[in-house]
This record gives sequence, C-alpha cells and structure tokens, in this order.
Amino acid sequence: MRVVVCITGASGVIYAKRLLEILNKKNIHTDLIISNSAKKIIKEELGVDWKDLTELSTNYYENDDFFSPVASGSNHFDAVIVIPCSMKTLSGIANGFSSNLIVRVCDIALKEKRRLIIMPREMPLNSIHLENMLKLSNLGAVIMPPIPAFYHKPQTVKDIIDFVVGRVLDLLKIENNLFTRWGNL
Repeated sequence: MRVVVCITGASGVIYAKRLLEILNKKNIHTDLIISNSAKKIIKEELGVDWKDLTELSTNYYENDDFFSPVASGSNHFDAVIVIPCSMKTLSGIANGFSSNLIVRVCDIALKEKRRLIIMPREMPLNSIHLENMLKLSNLGAVIMPPIPAFYHKPQTVKDIIDFVVGRVLDLLKIENNLFTRWGNL
C-alpha cells in the first residue's frame, strides 16, 4: 500500500504525526507533503521542527514541487489523506484549483477514483464549507472531521488521538488496535 499524507495549515497536526508514526511502524510507504502554513503550526502545536515529521515518511515533497512523482496520475498511490485540512485547501480541492501539490494530488485521487480522505479542522462551519464538503462527498471523497468518541472512556489526549487515527486506518483497511471498539467494552 502507498499513502500520500498531506498536512495543511489547520490546527490538529498531532493527528498527522500519530498517523505517520503508525504507518511507519507498519512499514507502509508514505509520501508526505506539508504546506508552508502547516510547517509553522507544527512548530507551534508540537514544539518540533517540521523536518522531524519527514523522518516518519518514505518520501517528502515540497508543496510547490509539481515535478514530484505524485503530481501525475500515472504514478500509482492507493490513498490520499489531508490531515488536518484547512478550509482554503478544502475549497481548492472542491473547485479543482490545483495551485499547489496537495490540491493536485487530491485532484488526481478524484479523477483516478482512488481513496481520498479529507479531515477538515474548523468550527463552526459556514455554508460555503458545507457546500464544498458536500461537493467532495458527491465526488467520492470521504469527509472525516477528527471528532473523537467517548464511549471507550479515554483517559488521555493520546487515547482521543488514537481513536481518530484508528478510524482512519480502518478506512484504509489497515489492521489496528488503537482504540476499544463499540461492543468490545
């Protein structure tokens, strides 16, 4: 399996870091793209340099690198995850405005009918946000706001993050035991 992980300029980069840790541990090929805004948020929220996250991926591409392999539909990858997804990126994807590599890779996923998971991190949502999400859902993207459950009685922030990341792995059909499933309590 080959997964493209895109990190954009929205709060919640901890989800991307944890996803990359798990995919790395499972030896799953990952191509990583980080927007310029996300690089600043990684430093602010995680207290680490964005380059630390690149060490968790197989390949890293700059967001303006349209000559990277993932910029072409002829290059095979199985899924794209935008985690977290800013409303600017969501709008670009929904309207086919491929002004950067992240939006281009999502455009490829849509046109090639590959798995596209969008994890918007914004609230409250306005009608434009909702219309863009509906448009993408109608095109086959999975809209997955990182909303945790609490039935498993999380004790730490890590428990909450693992629930969300575990659900992403479920969508990718990657075995995991990051959280207690409903009915197994």
